[in-house]
Amino acid sequence: RIEPRHVDLRPYVLFGEKVTIVPGGLTRVALRKGSLVVNSSQGGGSKDTWVLES
Repeated sequence: RIEPRHVDLRPYVLFGEKVTIVPGGLTRVALRKGSLVVNSSQGGGSKDTWVLES
């Protein structure tokens, strides 16, 4: 089942001869309902994030 959680989205951008925005990133997520903690060392978790269309 899907439930709301606090998250922190970390998108990735590559810098070189040109700037490229990667179609995805890392989402850190609070695992407990009502928690604001997204840091994995303090009880949060992480999920892959994919951009399917823009």
